[in-house]
Formats: sequence, C-alpha cells, structure tokens
Amino acid sequence: MQSCSLTPSSTMERGVMLAVCLLCWSCSVCVVTAIKRTDMFSYGTLSGDLILAEGDDETSRVLSLPKPLFFYGSLFSQLYVATNGIISAQDLPMEKQYVDDGFPTDFPVVAPFLADIDTSGGRGQIYYRVTETPSVLNRVAQEVHRGFPDAKFTPTHVVVATWENVAAYEEQTRTTGPSDKVNTFQAVIGYDETDSYVLFLYPEDGLNYFGTRPKESYNVEIELPARVGFSRGEVTYLIFSRTEGPHYSVTSDEQSVKNLYQVGNTGIPGVWLFHTGNRYSFDNIVPASIGGLLDTPPTGGHSLSLDSTTPEYGEFEEYPDNTFDSENQEEEEDYPHTGGDPEFQPAPAGGDHSESLQPASPDAPSSPSEDSGHQLSYGSEDVPLTSEPRYSSEPAGRQYAPPNPPERVPEGDAQRTPKQQPQVPLEVVDVYPSHRNEPPLSPGGHVVSVDEDDVDFDTGVIQYTTENKETCARFQQQCSQNAFCSDYATGFCCHCRPGFYGNGRHCLPEGAPQRVSGKVSGTVTVGSTPVELNNIDLHAYIVVGDGRAYTAISQVPEPVGWALMPLAPIGELFGWLFALELPNSQAGFKITGAEFTRRAEVIFYPGNQRLSIIQTGRGLDDHNHLTVDTVVSGNVPFLPPGAEITMEPFKETYQYYPSVATSSSVREFSVVSAEQGSESFSFQLKQNITYRDCRHDNRAAVLETLQIIMERVFVMYVKEERILRYAITNKISPVGVDPTGPELVNPCYAGNHDCDTTAQCIPLEGQAFQCQCATGYRGDGRNCYDIDECAEGLSSCRAHSQCVNLPGGHRCQCQSGYEFGFDGRTCVDIDECSSSPCHVSARCINGLGSFLCQCQPGFYGDGFYCSQTEGQTVRPRSQCEQHRDSLQSGMEQSGRPSPGAFIPQCDSDGRYQPLQCHGSTGHCWCVDSRGQERAGTRTPPGTAPKDCDRPDEPVRPKTHCEHHRDSVQTTSPEGYPIVGAYVPQCDANGQYTLLQCHGSSGHCWCVDGNGQERAGTRTPPGTTPTDCSKPVEPERPKTYCEHHRDRVQTTSPDGYPVIGAYVPQCDANGQYRSLQCHGSTGQCWCVDERGQERVGTRTPPGTPSVDCDRPGEPERPKTHCEHHRDGVQTTSPEGYPLVGAYVPQCDADGQYTPLQCHSSTGHCWCVDSRGQEKAGTRTSPGAPPTDCHKPDEPERPKTHCEHHRERAQTTSPEGYPIVGAYVPQCDADGQYTSLQCHGSTGHCWCVDGRGQERAGTRTPPGTPSVDCNKPDEPVRPKTYCEQHRDSVQTTSPEGYPIEGVFVPQCDSNGQYTSQQCHSSTGHCWCVDVRGQERSGTRNPPGTPSVDCDKPDEPERPKTHCEHHRDRVQTTSPEGYPIVGAHLPQCDAEGQYLPRQCHGSTGDCWCVDGRGQERAGTRTPPGTPSVDCDRPVPVAPTQRPESVCERWRTSLIEHYGGKPDAQQYVPQCEQDGQFSPVQCYGETTYCWCVDQDGREVPGTRSHDVVKPACLPSVAPPTVRPLPRPDVTPPTNTDITLLYAQGQKIGALPLNGTRLDATRSKTLLTLHGSIVVGIAYDCKENQVYWTDLSARTINRASMATGAEPEILINTNLVSPEGLAVDVKRRLMFWVDSNPDMIESANLDGSGRRTLFDTDLVNPRAIIVVSSTGTLYWTDWNREAPKIESSSVDGQNRRVVVSEGIGLPNALTYDSSSRQVCWADAGTKRLECVSPDGSGRRVVHPSLNYPFSMVYYRNHFYYTDWRRDGVIAVSKDSSQITDEYLPDQRSHLYGIAIATTHCLSGSH
Repeated sequence: MQSCSLTPSSTMERGVMLAVCLLCWSCSVCVVTAIKRTDMFSYGTLSGDLILAEGDDETSRVLSLPKPLFFYGSLFSQLYVATNGIISAQDLPMEKQYVDDGFPTDFPVVAPFLADIDTSGGRGQIYYRVTETPSVLNRVAQEVHRGFPDAKFTPTHVVVATWENVAAYEEQTRTTGPSDKVNTFQAVIGYDETDSYVLFLYPEDGLNYFGTRPKESYNVEIELPARVGFSRGEVTYLIFSRTEGPHYSVTSDEQSVKNLYQVGNTGIPGVWLFHTGNRYSFDNIVPASIGGLLDTPPTGGHSLSLDSTTPEYGEFEEYPDNTFDSENQEEEEDYPHTGGDPEFQPAPAGGDHSESLQPASPDAPSSPSEDSGHQLSYGSEDVPLTSEPRYSSEPAGRQYAPPNPPERVPEGDAQRTPKQQPQVPLEVVDVYPSHRNEPPLSPGGHVVSVDEDDVDFDTGVIQYTTENKETCARFQQQCSQNAFCSDYATGFCCHCRPGFYGNGRHCLPEGAPQRVSGKVSGTVTVGSTPVELNNIDLHAYIVVGDGRAYTAISQVPEPVGWALMPLAPIGELFGWLFALELPNSQAGFKITGAEFTRRAEVIFYPGNQRLSIIQTGRGLDDHNHLTVDTVVSGNVPFLPPGAEITMEPFKETYQYYPSVATSSSVREFSVVSAEQGSESFSFQLKQNITYRDCRHDNRAAVLETLQIIMERVFVMYVKEERILRYAITNKISPVGVDPTGPELVNPCYAGNHDCDTTAQCIPLEGQAFQCQCATGYRGDGRNCYDIDECAEGLSSCRAHSQCVNLPGGHRCQCQSGYEFGFDGRTCVDIDECSSSPCHVSARCINGLGSFLCQCQPGFYGDGFYCSQTEGQTVRPRSQCEQHRDSLQSGMEQSGRPSPGAFIPQCDSDGRYQPLQCHGSTGHCWCVDSRGQERAGTRTPPGTAPKDCDRPDEPVRPKTHCEHHRDSVQTTSPEGYPIVGAYVPQCDANGQYTLLQCHGSSGHCWCVDGNGQERAGTRTPPGTTPTDCSKPVEPERPKTYCEHHRDRVQTTSPDGYPVIGAYVPQCDANGQYRSLQCHGSTGQCWCVDERGQERVGTRTPPGTPSVDCDRPGEPERPKTHCEHHRDGVQTTSPEGYPLVGAYVPQCDADGQYTPLQCHSSTGHCWCVDSRGQEKAGTRTSPGAPPTDCHKPDEPERPKTHCEHHRERAQTTSPEGYPIVGAYVPQCDADGQYTSLQCHGSTGHCWCVDGRGQERAGTRTPPGTPSVDCNKPDEPVRPKTYCEQHRDSVQTTSPEGYPIEGVFVPQCDSNGQYTSQQCHSSTGHCWCVDVRGQERSGTRNPPGTPSVDCDKPDEPERPKTHCEHHRDRVQTTSPEGYPIVGAHLPQCDAEGQYLPRQCHGSTGDCWCVDGRGQERAGTRTPPGTPSVDCDRPVPVAPTQRPESVCERWRTSLIEHYGGKPDAQQYVPQCEQDGQFSPVQCYGETTYCWCVDQDGREVPGTRSHDVVKPACLPSVAPPTVRPLPRPDVTPPTNTDITLLYAQGQKIGALPLNGTRLDATRSKTLLTLHGSIVVGIAYDCKENQVYWTDLSARTINRASMATGAEPEILINTNLVSPEGLAVDVKRRLMFWVDSNPDMIESANLDGSGRRTLFDTDLVNPRAIIVVSSTGTLYWTDWNREAPKIESSSVDGQNRRVVVSEGIGLPNALTYDSSSRQVCWADAGTKRLECVSPDGSGRRVVHPSLNYPFSMVYYRNHFYYTDWRRDGVIAVSKDSSQITDEYLPDQRSHLYGIAIATTHCLSGSH
C-alpha cells in the first residue's frame, strides 16, 4: 500500500500541499495509525481507580462529584459506571430495560460502547475515578482546544472510565466455548462551572467485536450493533407525563462501529470529542470539527454516519484549505494557559480554521502518566491535516463575538497573512439558539460524501453535499402566516410578505403602531434596602411613524420608583425595536423578530452600584402584541422622593454580528431635589441582544454598525399612581448621519408629518411626502380605519376555522371539534373517541367536528350513561344544566356571583329552552341545541320575541354592516351594547342606512356603501339632518386645512370634536382663512397658506384683530421668547395652549417683558433677558408687583422655602403648579411665613422654621386661625390614639381625611374614648385602651348603644364566625369593612346564622356550622329564600385551592420541600390557574399548557428564550366527562390497586408475579389527585384520599359502582390512608396542618389523634391484629417512624436513626416486622416493633413512594421508573416490574383480595 505522510517540518505551501495530498488520496490512501493503548489516559489502581465488581449487569456505587456537571442543560452531582459500556447520571434500571433497545434510553447516558458486556469469571476489568490531577486536566484542555478552537474552557474536574479487555455476554448453553474476543475503550468527561466535554478513545486493537447477541433472541442468530452516543433520557412534565429527551448517535450499524478506531473527529483516528453540556442553553451534542482520514479506502463514499437530532450541526459549509505553517509552530504551554489566548480572533464562518498539531516530544514518556505535562503523540506516524467538514465550534448558548471580524483570505492566496485587526479582549455573549421546537431529523443524520468529481485541484477545495436538510415542505409552519418560505442550498428561510416587516418568523404590518406587554420582576436594592418586584405590569406603545416609544410600569413601590427613573434603558429596547428608520438602516424588530434575549448591565457612578436587566421577547400574542418579560436585579443609588430627572438627547452605536447585537455607552443625567439641589451623575450601559438568525439565503450582511438617536428622553415617577414612565423618541441610522441634515428634513424623517398613526410616511422629493395606510388599514393615509378581513372575506382562514378580526389583521381559530394540525394552520378533526368519552356499555362514533355515543344492544340511555333497564337511574346532568349550575354556584374572588350575569334556562330533559331571555337586560333570542344564539333572533325588551319553533329560513351571510353592528352589541358579556357606544344602523338587507345617527351624542351624518362618513354631511343635535339621498357632487380631494380640521373633529371616539380644542377655519376652497381665532380662549392671529402663525399677529380676546390681508413686512427670525411662547401654544396636537399653562409675554421686538405674570394663578415676577426668574421678585396675587426696572441688588442664595415653593410651581413642564397642589408661602427674606394656608382646601396651620407643621394648629376652612406667634406650650408626646387619628387625617396629600374613612376619637388626654362611632356608616362600638373593638358591643345605626363604661363580663374566646367577621372589618387600615365585601352574620353565641345574605348584592344562601355555603341554596335578590333549617344532602365544599396549586404543594412536599433544579414543579397564576408557560425546574426546558395543565403540542423548547404562550380559559365543556364508575378485573383472587393521578389502576397477581396482561383501569376520576389508597376486605371496598378535591372517598369493587364522598371538610393535604378491618375504622395523615385523624368507615365519629410533634407525616398503616398504628414523618431535620395504639395512646418512636425520606410503610405479617422504603437512603428495611432486629432487605431502590407486602414479596410504586416494582424478601432481588402505558407518577398502593388474609392489617 502506498503511503502519503505529512510532517510538521514540511515547508510546502498549504494550497499545493493539500492538492498533492488529495491527489495522492485519489490514487491510493494516506495511512494514519490509530492511537495505541499507551496513548489512552492512565488507568488502573496505581492511578487511583476504583474497580467495578465482576458480573453481567453491575453498576458502580454512586460516584459523587466534587462539583456538579452540566449534561445537556441539566445539572448532575453524581454518576454511575455500568458494566454495559455506559456512564449514567442516575441509578440504572435492570439491563433488560435498555441493553437490547436502540437509542434513546429513558435515563441520562454517556455511551462509549453500549452493548451486553459480561466481566464474569475474570473476563476483563472496569476502572473509574474522578480526578483533579493537573496533568490530566491539562491534557483534556488541550484536546478540547484542538477540537473547539474558540472555546474558553479550563476543566476543574475529570472523570475517567476504562473498560479493559471486556468480553461480550454469551449464553452458557451454547455448545461452543467462550469467545476470546475482548474490547478495550475509554470515556473521559471533563467539565468546569459552565460546560462539559467528553472524549471517547478506541485504541488500535481495542475493538474486536462490534455488537452483542440479545438475551431473548430465542435461538435466532442475530447480533445488535453497539450503540455509541449520548441520551438526555426521558423528561417529566406536568407530573403525569413524560417525553423523550434529546439524544445523539455516533453509530448506526456495524460498519460505523468498526470505524470508531479507524477515524475520529479530532484529527486523530480513534479519538472522538464532543461538547455535551452548557449551563445556559444547550440543544444537543456538538461534535468536534477537525476530522481525520481513514486508513482504509472509503466504501461507497460513506465515511461516517452521524445520527443527529440537531439540524444546526448537520449543515456543512465550505471552508478553504487548511493552513500549516511550520515556522509558527510552538509547543503548547502547560495547564495554566488552557483558558485560551485573549488576543485570539476567531475566524468567521467560512474563514480559515486551521489547527496545527505538535510533533511528539522526544522526551515524552512511552506510557502516559498523570505527572506528564507534555502533549501526547498518537501513533508512530505524523498526523495529516485534512479538509474535513466543519461543525459550529460552539453551541448556541455561548458564542464569542469579536468587535472586528477578521478579513477573509482570498482564494488562491492562502499564504498571505491576514490583515491584523485591533486586538480587543473577547466578550462572551449568550446567543439565541439556532433552532427550537423542531422535530428531529430522520435516522441517519447527515451523510458527508467525498467524490473525485467534487475535488477542484486548482483551489484545493472539496465540495460537500448535505442530505436531510431542512426544507419549506417540512418546516414552513415555523414561518409567520404573513411570511413566505424559501428553500436554499443549506436550508430554508422565512421572509415577510410585502406590507409586513420582521424576521420572517414574526411579521407585523408596516406603519401600524405597536404595543408591548409583559411583567417586571426581580429584586432591586435601593441604597441598602432590598425591594421585591413581583410580576408587576409593563406596557409600551410605539408610534412607528415618528419613533415615539412610551413605556409604563405600574405598581412600582415608592422607594424603588424614584430610584429607577434614570433607568430609561428599560424602555430603550422598544425604541430600538421599532425606531423611525432613516435611509440605509433598519429597526431591530426586522432582525430579531419577537423572540430574543436582551442582557444589559448598568454601572452607576460615582457609587459603582450595578444593576442587571434581562428582557426576554416571548413572541406575539393573539392580538399581535409583543410580549416581553423583564427581570432586574442589583443595586441602584437612592434618589430623594420628589426628585426630577433630566437626560439630554444622545446617540448610541450598535454593533451587529450573526445572532447578536451589542452596544456600550456612558450616559449622564441630572437629579434636581429639594435636599441637594441639582446634581449630575452618570452610568455605563453594556448590553447584548441575542436572537435567531437565518443565514441560508446568503443575503448581504447587514451593516456592521448602526446608531440609535434618542432625541427626547422624558422620565417621571407618579407617586400617587405608583407608575414609572419613560418616553423616548428614537431614530436609527448609519453611524455618523446627522438627522438634522438637509437631506433628512423631509417630514417622514423628521417625524413631524401629519400621517395617521396607523399609516406609513413615504418620503418624496424635497419636503413632499405621501401617507399610505398600514397593511390591514384603509383610508387616505391621514385618516385610516381597520379593515375587517373577516367581514370582507379577505381572511386566510381555511376550512373548519373561524376568523377573528384584529386591528390591522386577523387570526384564525378552529371551530369546536377541530384543532390545528402539524402545520399550525389547517384545522383537523379531533378524534373525541380516543379519550373514551362514552359509557363502557356504549360505542363511540367519531364524526367531523363531533362524535356520537350509542348504547350497545340491550342497553338504554344517551350513550354517556347506559343501563340494562330503561329509566333505571338518574340521568347525568346535561350541558345546559352544567352551564346553568356553574353560573349559579360560580363565585368571584370577592365571594359573590357576577351581578347581572345571564343564566341559561333548561327544560325538564335538561336541554336548552329554544327561547332564552336575559333577566337583567330583557333581551330575548333563540338558541340551537348547543345553546348557541341563532342569528337574527334577538329582540330588545318590550318587543315580541321570535317564534323559536319556526324553522330557520336559509340564512344569508352577515353583511359588513351587520358584522359591524353585532361586534358592538356583543362587546358586553351579557350581549347588550356598551353604554354610549355608536351602533351602526343597517337596513333589512343588511346594508348601511344612508343616514347614520349617534344615539348618545345626537350627531347625524351620511355614509357610503362601506359605512364611511361622507365629508360635509355631519350635523349636530337639534339641526335638520342632511338629505343623504341627494346625489353626491364630484368630490375634490381634501386640502391640508380640511385634513387638519377634520382630524381635530374626529379625535373623539363618538365623532365630535374635543371640548376646548382649537379647530382651524378653512374657506370654501379648503384653504386656511388668513385670520384664525380660538373658539375657547378668544385669541386671534394671522396664518400663512400652510396654517403657520405669522409672528407678531396674535391678539388677546377683546382687542382689535390685526389686518391679515395687509402685506407682511419682511419677517425677522423668531426670538427666544417667541419660540418659548409659541412652543407652549403648540404643545397640544390641535394647536391650542394647555389649560392653565403659563404663556410668557414678549414685547414688540420679541424680547421677554421684564414683568411676567401667570394668567391662572395671578403670581407675577421679574425675569432677565433669557426669561429666567430673578430671585426674590415673585409676588402673590393681589399684591403690588415688584418694580422690575429697579437695578438688582446683590442676589442672596435661595432659601429652603423658596426652593420648596418653586419646586411645587415647576412640577409641570410648562412651569405652573399642579392644580390643587399646596404652594408654601415665604416672606421677603425667603423664610416660611409662620401661618401657612392651602389655596384649594382652605385649611391653615402653623409651621416652624423648617416649614414643618406644628401639632394641634391646623384649622379647617371658615374657622379662626391659630395665633402662630404665640409661643408653644410644652407639648406632650402624641398618644397612640392621636397618632392613629392623625395618620388617617394626613393620608391625603393636602392634609385632610379621605371621605368615608373611620377617624378614631380621642379624649383630651389623647386616649381612645370608650365608645367609637363611624361617621359614615353610623355603626358604634366599645373599645379597650388599645382601641381594639370589644366583642359583642357593635351596634348598627339607629339602635341604642352599649354602655361602654359597664365592666366587661368574663369574655369567651372569639368563635370562627366572629374571627371571620372581624377580619373583614379590619381589612381596611382605618378599621371599617371594604365596600361591597360580604360581612358574615353571627348569632349571640358567635355561631354563623344559618342564613347569610350579602348586603350589597342581595343574594342569600344557607351555610353549615363552619360558614361554608351549602350547594344549591343561593337565591338572587327578590326571590324567596331557601329554608336553611331544612336538611340538605351534604355536598363537597368549594376547594380553596386549584388543581395546579394542589399539585404544586404536593410535589414540593414529595421532593422534601427543596426540589432539585431538574425536578418539575407546576407554575400557577395568582388565580390558581396553570401558568401558560411551564418549565422543568430551573432549566430552560419549557412548554405551553392549556387551562387543564395539558401540554400544547409543538410548543416544547430547550432554548434560553421560553416559548411564547398565552393564557387559555377554555369554554364550558361541550360533552360530559366519562362517568366515574368501577370496572374491576375479572377472575382474580389477588389484585394490586395503585393510584396514578386521576385514576386508580388494578394489577392482578398470578401467584406473586405481576400479570400485566390483565391490568386495567379500575376507576377514572377526572380532576382528582389520588394519593393514599386502602382496601376493606370485608366489604370489598376501596378507599382513597383526593389531594385535589381535599376529600376521602370510597367505592365498592363491583361493576358500575360509583364513588361516595365520606369526608369533605377540614382537609388540606390528605395523603396516607389506612383501614382497620377489625374495628371498622380508618386513619389518615394530613401533611399540611401536620395531623393524624381517625373516623368510622362511613365518615362519622371523626377525631384528631395527633397534631403535635409532626412535620411531614406521609405513610400510615394499621395492624388490626394488635391494634397498633405506625406512621412515617420525613422531617428532613429529624425523620422518624412512630407508633401508637389505635385510640392514640402509647405514642413512641420506633426508628429515628439512619433514615432519610421514609415514604413507604408496610407490615410483614410473617415476621411481624414493620418495613419501610426510603427515598433518601434508597433502602428497603425492616425492624421489629420494639426496635430490634433491624435488617436491610434491598440496598439500592430508585425512588419508592408506597409499598405493600404479600407472600414474601414487597410491591412498591417507584417514581423513577413510574411503575410497580416487586422485591423478593428471600433473595433481596428485584423480581418483576410493571410499567403502565401512561407514564406518570404512581402514588399509593394497596392489595385487594376476594377474602380477608390471615394477619390482615
């Protein structure tokens, strides 16, 4: 064989060199020797290895890691090494569950060679260790840096596992002797705090067999190839469900296994390297990207098969030939340098990624050792360089963005040194993952082939081809419905259609304003005070046409509200996304779309406080609004209350790289406060915005840099509303562009055009521009209105879907009985029969959009319930009855039904009555069988209702007018129009009537066929309407003046002008009249032809107007005063001054008049030439003004009073005080006048020298003021009563009490008067010395008061009712009940009155002794009340917590109170509903759910950016749920009963074996969480606890039996349950109040046994023969197992040492021992009741939950396997396993028998 060897000393040019090698390869083969065994990492006992026990299916003891590692995106702190060629992150199941199955496994696996290996009889050894030896760490670091040149990776720990000379499993019955074939291979895991990498090493003679024969092959000669790769394992979601996690295969058949030692992906045959985990984001495994040549010719061009489920790593790009420069070869430094060279500049995609390999060191030892610091040489021959395909060198979660990407090396000029770029340290940024929510590629992954015809020997470039690439045909659903999909050579891209913009995956209509909503959370430390922000609301509104972005954050606590004012960067994100685009630029949304992550760090100076801002784009909601969540954390400087922030306009430069944009800037801001005056501060902002990028289209790269110009920045915090506001005007342009330059003065770029906010401004030449309504809107551009695509038939909705109109667009939703298919756009039928909705004795027939249940022959009923006797039982409630009852019993959060809610009427058969009427509004309408309103049948009150029995005439489609009218009428939930809304009038044919009138305002106008108002036809109320039948004269286009005028007139939603607005006057030709006057203020002025005021022509009311027709003199430029004055007058969009605004006065020359006066307040002051107030010159109204011509005296500094006064006066941007604000009065020296009065309220009070009110001096208006010059008497300290009283009186900013507030009465000594009365409600009551109400003394108004001086009788403790009543009365800080709240009524003994009525709504209902409403007793006002003394059947109480909350609480408890990062805990909303987004612990493994917590298909994501999910509240269930009745297994003597969420399963035993073939569901219980389960063998009944419903229930084990509720009160978290068959008692634990209770089997005789010294009681059993109770308490601090007698006596601890989480408990009747299974220690142990004879039955269980004992076997439910496991007591081995088809957690387990067993407990 001919050899082609490349040595490091070669000096050939790399292009020629590669061409020669390729030519050599095309003729023969380059020989590359695989690694030797001596090249592996050292192993054996001398290296500190542990040795795995010999055997066929052994697993190591837990290998605890010093620090946890990230595998995929999850954190693991322990590993297990197994015989069968794998390392797992969790304890392994029996080998038969995985060794003969293909990938993926259902548990986390690193598999260098997964096969059935057997080391019994000394056939090989398996070594393993975790090490921190520097030489090993250094070698791993060098390997990683060669395979991933861009990685910044310094390993802290390494795990080494070696399989040496291990043999394959062989059956002992085979006639041939054992094979002598053995394998040797190694797996090395290196990791640091954020990443993990794995090396697989296969030495030259290491693989001699390539697969193993399955154990259950039944003499069929087959062999399964070994599996090599990685599997994340199954991932649990929503408690009861599991899904297959990501996985990655290196091999697919026997040939690919043989290739393992012949090739590699590191340039070294037999050495394979993979990136296997990352802390922040990780989709799937990333292989190294150097490659290596085969030492045998490739067959069929197939060199390597990679089974990859991550498409982004399967797409290959072309790379130039590799570089080899021997002159630059340097030996790599030792371990400390493994972090990478900070000067290194990574090459861009397609750039030169060459890697030089060192020759073997002459001093290198012949065998590796852990103290060797040199890089090892693999084999005796030099390693060649190749042009193998390159993968992305870093996962999506961590990329390195150089500030200046290196230039490409031109083809054919390979040896030219690239131009040096400025060396800047690299900055690590998180990059949005490349793909998400995509189905895996088909098996086989990408096959890379090299063909002679593909080699270009002139350039040395090998052309690669890809298969299985992503195409539009398969993935088009990832594009927006407003986008099209295009295929390219390497994949597909989405592009927005014309009229829309975005990144293709998300597209919005061009020109339309955008809205953003989201939540803000986190912890912000202000000074030294941490403040929690708990999901407060954020809303933003962006006018795209001029770049204005308004952001408001509500419910911001006051300390942090002031401090966050400088944080305008929170709102800057929205400005960048939707900035006004100048030429050659694009706003951020066109790049990012609606899914992105923005990370920003703000450093404040001079205090060096740091704040982190993370903003995550979650996508677009149903209304096309962007959803962004914000998390802030860190420190901010304290700002004094009342401070004002000013920020000057500034520019910021953004740098763009693939998938990331970054910026850094320093901002200055000023803080003006009364305490400190004006101060200047600054902060530094660093940020990066990561997003998805599609590079397949090879489009021209975006500009590397753009600048964002923020022209106006306004921030404020509104203390009273607790709202933080940011307003920023944003433009984006190339760097260096001056937005005020002459080429950008066009109104479209300046933002001062008059296009509608829903229109685009299109610049033309010079000042000209055109307004074009945004996509989805219609009009002339200056007035645009939404197009109703649904009404006009313009929607894209397909069959079986309905259209929902949105502003600027629409969305499609599937009709009832349909759901979206895979493409997300086509509605496909839901197969309701798959969920078995019909009775067991009925068959289900699926139809399009519906289904039918039919009873089987011999049965009668409606299909949902069938019986063999006609009319045997009560039929189930119909849909109408469920609808009606849910509304009648539905409770709002306030505890009362919605007033005026519509209650449907049902007939005697439960069907909807054909005619339905609304009891409140009087409207009536006809409905179909589903209760849906029939179109055209609604009649208003007072008119005859329709005949609903008359068949419908063929219904024509609704017209545009009818759609318009009905959309208004149905905006109210009750179906009547909103008060004051305009409802269009349609004729009999559904067309708009020519004359339309507004029912509230009285205005009338003519409309065209589209309902659009005809110009000039509107008439006010009381005038004759226009004759709309008169033909329209040809209409000329509106002029600018008419547009201006009409825009003002249509600013009101009702179509009439805003009161006080300035309306321009136009002449008959539509031109501005030369003289314009303001109708409200009376001012007049002249204008030019553009409507602009001519300087110097404005006259006040009552003075002669200027002659506007007189030719103007040459105009001088406006002065500063005139600009100021006119700026105030034009601050309103309509051109009139703000009411009460200060308007400066200018003289004839345009200069400020020396004396300025405020026309509203009457204050006057002197100003300088710049209009600045001269200190000490301000006079109050009515006082002589200062002589402003008198020369200034030397100016003294302003006093505190003057600062205070001016701050109040300057809180408005125009310089006038806020209406009603208190303005302090200062004397001539600037000191506070001793008497201060409030100008609005009339209150007066005395103040001290600091302006602080003197106690006891405040007088109300109309009363004599206190003499403030009289010296104070010595003031005693305020009493508690006075402080209470004064705090109420000062809750208003003006210092007077809030209306209706209770103000306590104090006597002259400041003590509470013994009798207190509420001045608003008239109630009176007695109080003690602390002001606390004395029980039983409250009297309503008009009744005699209690004698409060009479000594108290001995007071009985308050009852539950009194506590309830008083809690309501004290919910207000002032001590009065909240308006509209229900105040419970108690009798003289403090017990609840049987009949309760709501004082506000008038509803009445009956309650039980605990005050709980009795179902079915509520009556509305005006109807007879139910007789509450009459007994009613006991019904379940209302659950105070939802299913989501119960699941959450339960799982947190089951996880020991501290769930691990990878454990699922349901996320619930405040109202108890499931949060739309659910995530797996603290990971980014997230998905969307519906209102029942079920996963929404296609929404699962492993990315940093969580899926964009919407809250969903489903309509009432259309069909009844399956009836809960029992279906027991037949012909079984012994059956295991297990609880699995919403069902109880039955698993028969065949002897002691689990009979999986006969397993079935015993009872389905929708909406339940069944936990504890027990069996009564005497009555053949099963008992269970329901964690969701908080009940204890039972059912007979007979066919068709129904559940019976036994206990439904005072249960919080019922779990373990036990039945004493002998004494007919049941016992249970409640793990929330930590109690153990008992009751008779019918629920009577309930009593509490123990409620102390319990922390987390879990399991409970009763031994009937001895009358003994046993229970577990897995208190993590002190777990224990206790016992007592069944009557609660003789309590004692049985076991307290050596236990962790004792979940499961049972009794071994044969040995008379108590046995438990521990989820903490993983052991199954038994002990005698006296604590002696303790022994371990099984040492290594997975995660046991509940357990029973039968015939020398333990059967337990396991949360790791989600099944039932059998353990033999005799052999201590697991003997059997049952895994239900539905993979979810199993809870309790019990044993059911046809007769009671001896020793039954």
